[in-house]
Amino acid sequence: MNDRQSDVEVALAAAAAGAAVVRAAYGGSLPRRAKAGLDFTTDVDLAAERAILQVITAARPDDGTVGEETGTTGGSGSRRWLVDPLCGTLNYAARTPLVAVNVALVDSSTTLACVSADPIADEVFWGDGKQAWVRRDGSDHLIHPSAASGLVDVNCDGPLDKEFVGPQLLADRNFRAAFSPRVLSTTLALAWVAAGRRAAYVSDGEFANNVHFAAGIGLCRSAGCIVTALDGGPVNQSRGLIAAANPETHQRLVGLVRPHLDAVGGSASSLRS
Repeated sequence: MNDRQSDVEVALAAAAAGAAVVRAAYGGSLPRRAKAGLDFTTDVDLAAERAILQVITAARPDDGTVGEETGTTGGSGSRRWLVDPLCGTLNYAARTPLVAVNVALVDSSTTLACVSADPIADEVFWGDGKQAWVRRDGSDHLIHPSAASGLVDVNCDGPLDKEFVGPQLLADRNFRAAFSPRVLSTTLALAWVAAGRRAAYVSDGEFANNVHFAAGIGLCRSAGCIVTALDGGPVNQSRGLIAAANPETHQRLVGLVRPHLDAVGGSASSLRS
């Protein structure tokens, strides 16, 4: 590693190191370590994060890092690497091959590099803030969003102590008449929106400095998707996330989500409560 490597090259190398750990251990015995609530981690999460951070700290020792497992370390400037070493741990533990290894570099509010690797399918989705690609068999292919599939992934993971937009949207007849809902349970779904495999992705929650979503959001923006909060406003100023392939799909989803958002108390005020 050296300073002549671009940030994107460092992100790709880091994600590849994490993906190698995840891929090698897939299907094996996987003891769980309890976290908060129903959440848990595994030795694979920890080992993958170590592998990713080793690459980043060797190449960019002055940058800060934020890892899902190890928290915030180093860096006094605005550059931060956001690392989710195994997004979809429950899928992985259940031997369901729908997981992602996420690495993103942000400088203040600007995404400089973003990578979401699918270690089981051996695909790597990556972007530089301007365009996005998928790497397969050593070759890079430019990707573009498309709403042609009509498929929309809805994140149903959320807090247990308050209403959460997601599950009720799946039962909405108007939503089901307009789109075919899916529940993937990993941010790999955002990479699929960027690549035109999904028309959109919908999630409640908060997304500022979110290690799970930073790479996927960066990919969608790099590919030219429409990315907003659930009410159509800027992400982080209101609750939730809609990433859509085009303006028409985005506008339709904002309208379909609105009644459910109103029902749970809805917008920016809920982020401050």
